[in-house]
Amino acid sequence: MKKILTTAALTLVLVGGGTTTASALHKDVQLTVDGQAVPGSTFAVTVADVLNGNGITLAPGDVVAPSLDAKIEDGQTVALQYAKTLTLSVDGKTDTFTTLAPNLRAAVADRGIEALDQAWTSVGLDAPLPRGAGTVSISTPKPIELSVAGKSTTITSNANTVADLLSEQGLSADADDIVAPSAETVLTSGAKVRLDRVEVTTKQITEDVEAPVTKTKNSALWAGETKTLVAGKDGRADRTYQITTVNGKVTEKVIVTETVLLAAKAASVEVGTKTSANGVGINLARAAMWDKIARCESGGNWSINTGNGYYGGLQFNLAAWQSNGGRDFAAYPHKATREQQITVANRYYAKSGTGPWSCA
Repeated sequence: MKKILTTAALTLVLVGGGTTTASALHKDVQLTVDGQAVPGSTFAVTVADVLNGNGITLAPGDVVAPSLDAKIEDGQTVALQYAKTLTLSVDGKTDTFTTLAPNLRAAVADRGIEALDQAWTSVGLDAPLPRGAGTVSISTPKPIELSVAGKSTTITSNANTVADLLSEQGLSADADDIVAPSAETVLTSGAKVRLDRVEVTTKQITEDVEAPVTKTKNSALWAGETKTLVAGKDGRADRTYQITTVNGKVTEKVIVTETVLLAAKAASVEVGTKTSANGVGINLARAAMWDKIARCESGGNWSINTGNGYYGGLQFNLAAWQSNGGRDFAAYPHKATREQQITVANRYYAKSGTGPWSCA
């Protein structure tokens, strides 16, 4: 049977055969690992001896040529390719695969990644990939909508995360500023990134304090009407405000300290709850306009009846009063209050505008 001389037997051969045998066993072997030459020569009989002599242990998936049991000839080349399991993230999309490629460029050559040379990569495109498993990120040039302090622009960037984009653009956020989405978010094409400038300041001022109002219901008053029982009086206070602005606009104003200089006096007001049979209350919309018209129509006398067929401050005729629900309040316009007459006038206005009033 033909026997293969292994590294383990070399010592016996050398001792028994002398320098001539040693010279015969010494080989100039070119070992390449992932395409990189490993310098040196070796005493070897097989490819396995070459690897052992260089302290190399194969792992699953590694490929060596020639095969491990192939005999070594002087001047021979042994090529070893390590298997690498990559978890590859391209613009946030992740895939895991095994490759024999020596570097990232070769590993992704068949993946159709556009503008690879302009992309950001977590490892160099041509740097040797580490043996075993590893994670690699690639961020290609892509459009990003960036809003800073309320002003938006679209840029092209190969930044991998929001934090990378801000750094690339020379932007920083302090503790109060708002960054959205979060700084660690991986950017995708068309992503929207917002940096809101937030300022929190304090301001001390002396100002009036509005009198509080105590309200009680009165079923004798029409809904929408009020009656003041006790007039209130504003107070005075020194106040310190905490003011929050976002992109220059005040979004919050909070009193943090207050020193009362003059206490406010509360007002007491009755509010009406009475409604007509169809649930109607008082409508004082456009009250200033109706007061102006009344001054022209009747001298501002809301209870006037001159006997000419027109009644009240707004000089309704009886037909107009009745057709617009005036009888919810009184049989005749001048018997109704100013507020009630204005309510009926607003109903009429909804149909005809100010056309019925010559003073409008």
